[in-house]
Amino acid sequence: MKKENLLKTAKQLVQPSVESTSEFSQKINMLVDNMNNYMLKRPDINDLVGEGNLEMMKDNHSNHARFMESVFINYEPEILVDTVLWVFRAYRSRNFSSTYWAAQLNAWMNIYKTELSEKTYTEILPFYKWLQVNIPVFNALAEHAIDAPLSSH
Repeated sequence: MKKENLLKTAKQLVQPSVESTSEFSQKINMLVDNMNNYMLKRPDINDLVGEGNLEMMKDNHSNHARFMESVFINYEPEILVDTVLWVFRAYRSRNFSSTYWAAQLNAWMNIYKTELSEKTYTEILPFYKWLQVNIPVFNALAEHAIDAPLSSH
């Protein structure tokens, strides 16, 4: 699959409602704290993120939540695809395992299911399912285009 195919499928995602985005924004710090606590308890955490990368992982979780908040506020499929591709490239170069992404996305979805209203969870879940389904594509594109320039977004 090529980047163009990612864009085509990303364009099918529907921006969450103002109410759902507001709930996400209000709970963002708690969600990040829960995520960090959850991931730090994993016995395989160093295998997932690489030795000495726990603080970087926590930064990623904070950045991820804030980025997704911006996606929910003003959804631009091109920015989503370009940013996720950049993240895969950047963290791959820091020895994060390709399996980290599935573990992270599963954790986010589990946390959201328990901490967000059903309406909000239902509206943001498609973004996470899309990310999860496309992990192999992002991994492949990141591997084959480590030095490729990103778009000018």
